[in-house]
Amino acid sequence: MAVSDPAAFESRLEKRSEFRKQPVGHSRQGDFIKCVEQKTNALGKQSVNRGFTKDKTLSSIFNIEMVKEKTAEEIKQIWQQYFAAKDTVYAVIPAEKFDLIWNRAQSCPTFLCALPRREGYEFFVGQWTGTELHFTALINIQTRGEAAASQLILYHYPELKEEKGIVLMTAEMDSTFLNVAEAQCIANQVQLFYATDRKETYGLVETFNLRPNEFKYMSVIAELEQSGLGAELKCAQNQNKT
Repeated sequence: MAVSDPAAFESRLEKRSEFRKQPVGHSRQGDFIKCVEQKTNALGKQSVNRGFTKDKTLSSIFNIEMVKEKTAEEIKQIWQQYFAAKDTVYAVIPAEKFDLIWNRAQSCPTFLCALPRREGYEFFVGQWTGTELHFTALINIQTRGEAAASQLILYHYPELKEEKGIVLMTAEMDSTFLNVAEAQCIANQVQLFYATDRKETYGLVETFNLRPNEFKYMSVIAELEQSGLGAELKCAQNQNKT
């Protein structure tokens, strides 16, 4: 569902008959967000969906003992070379940045990302489950509730954090819903909102989790547009359209 008018998004959701069947009824935005968070908690607890690996450990990707002899820069190059030819998202995150993200995720484990579509935006809800970050489209939660499956999982591996000062990350996605560029846009928003030094930006995450009645969907889109993260994706989409 692309949302061409984010300001009208909230009222449209409250009018949908599906939400009148939910425990929160057709109540205010804060209750709606709490309902979303409750249903999102089931992400990561579902049986493994197509395209996803159960218990995807770092040792299943490469020999941890062997790379311990390498420097952080050498490990970074190995990680990048390994995934360069694969259709997926990957990163090497500095330990300090991951610690900031991780500490914030403990108190604010759920958030909303906006994915640019050819017309408007589609919202995805992210939920931390251990060091895995699961995403699914908001419409997926709306229609399937707790049965909603993950459409993107970001796997973070802190095994080398203390010794090498880096955290390795890769991802798996359901390619029927997302391509690599779209998954990358969502992954970039994790750092945009959770690793920022800008109080107002992380403040949106806190508001979503702690003061949902005050949360404004349009603020997420405004931050995304200001960052420029979605501009490249939208440009590619427009080129494909023509």
